[in-house]
Order: sequence, then structure tokens, then C-alpha cells
Amino acid sequence: MSNLSQDYDMKCFNEPFRGVKLIITPTQKDLGGFSVRRALPVVEQRRVGPWIFFDHAGPAVFPPGEGIDVRPHPHINLATVSYLFDGAIMHRDSLGNELAIVPGDINLMVAGRGIVHYERTPDNVRAVGHTLHLLQLCLALPEPDEETAPAFYHYDACELPTTELNGIAIRVMMGQAFGLKSPVKTFAQTLYIEADIGAGKSLEIPGEEERAIYVAGGEVEINGREVEAFSMAVLETDCVITVKESKDSRIALIGGETLTERHLFWNFVSSCKERLDQSKQNWKNGRFSKVTGDEEEFIPLPD
Repeated sequence: MSNLSQDYDMKCFNEPFRGVKLIITPTQKDLGGFSVRRALPVVEQRRVGPWIFFDHAGPAVFPPGEGIDVRPHPHINLATVSYLFDGAIMHRDSLGNELAIVPGDINLMVAGRGIVHYERTPDNVRAVGHTLHLLQLCLALPEPDEETAPAFYHYDACELPTTELNGIAIRVMMGQAFGLKSPVKTFAQTLYIEADIGAGKSLEIPGEEERAIYVAGGEVEINGREVEAFSMAVLETDCVITVKESKDSRIALIGGETLTERHLFWNFVSSCKERLDQSKQNWKNGRFSKVTGDEEEFIPLPD
């Protein structure tokens, strides 16, 4: 899912109200058999803390024999974070890692100075009808870490801390909040929380230098104003934020420290524009490492 080109049709509604400075409503893009919503980046909001891409795929229902095939593609100077609600995805990369991610787990792929990977439906899942539903986010790495060695980390669902607060199920995916600390590796101050909130329940959102709430399902009120499903509310920093559900909902909270400016092209993110130009030429000329066992297929560099 992270190979999306930058021709996304974004809708940003600058409707500030108490505690919220921007509402982002992404338009869906059909990738053949499933659709993806990209909430970040947009012109009005290039990132939230270190978070620079935010994609929501599905839910998509596949009949037996069908699935996704995101061919090998490269990344530099960022880290991808994949989390599934339903389905399964086989990750395979140029470091030799091969692992299926299933609901509740987290895959963290650190691109650093460069990595290539693919994402495909596992054969055993493809053979039967299945649903795919996931979030995939990307973090810009702090400048001192942009050219770190590429790496891949997998965390089982049981490793991620959970709690229940006032009847609300909370999972701390990255960073720390509500007295919990996630074991998932971070490079900058980073926060990623998911919460399932029942109708009539409310939750006070922890503070961060930058933060935003994405409504992955249902409908919420933020400080008394309704925010629809599949919208991202970019929050003010110095304001108490309370989220209340009008019906059962699922939210993702992202945030963290402000990083320096980043340049973007396709899957490449860097503080140095010349680094993007170099990466374009390296991909066009086959200079990236290949995914073992999948050396022929690849996604061409966009025009």
C-alpha cells in the first residue's frame, strides 16, 4: 500500500473549532480490487509529528483466488508501520525477511539508506474468501537517523500493551500514554494509540507537541463537534481534547515531536532534495538491492 503515487485527490476542510485546527477528508483511490484512503500528507498538513504518510486500506472483500499483489518497490529515509484489523499480508524484503502479518501485530520496516519490499496476500489466505482491512503509516526519520542501516522488526499482538479506561479498550501501539509503554522501536518522540469506544463513552486525549485523531470507523464528537468516519482531525497543541462516541467507533491517535522539513517523491522521503534525485536514478538503473525470489517484477518509477 505504500507505493501510492502522489496524484491523490485530497479534500481538506479548514473548519477550525475549539481544539481542532483542520479536518482532512481523503478521497478513496481504487487500486484494483480494493481502495485506499490517504489522510497524510496534504498541502495544508504535510505531517503530524514524525508521521508523514497515513493510509487506510479497505475493508475489501476478496473471493477465493484473489488478493493483493503490491510488487517490489523501494523506500529511503523513513519507517513504515503496518497494522491489520482483518486479513493477512505477506511481507518480503531485500534483507531476506519473510513474514506474514495478521490482525493485532505490528510490522516496523526501517528503510534508512534504502530497502525494497513487496506486500502480497499469502497463498493459504488467497485460496479462500477473505477480508482485508488495515492501516499503514510512515514515519520520517530524524536527520541523524535518515541513513541508518535498513532493518525489519515484528511485534506480536501480545507484546503491545492494552488497558481499559472507563469501559474503553485502549492499545498503545507506539510511544507511551495512559501509564503504558509500547516496546515498538522509535527514533523520535512518537505516539500511536488505537481505541475502541462504545456509544456514549468519552476519552480525554493525551497531549503531544503535534497530534491528530483519525476516525477509522463509526462517528465521534471532538469537543462537542461531530467528526465523520474516515476523517482526520488535526488537533491544537495547548487544548484539552475530549472524544465522545455517538455510536461504537474506532479511532487512531497519532502524534509526536516536530521534525525538520522533508522532501517527498513517491516512496522516497528525505531532508535532502538531492537524495531524492539520487534515489530516482538508482531505482531506474536497478541499483537497489532486490527481493530474493522476486527479482523480476517491480513497480516502475512514476513519471
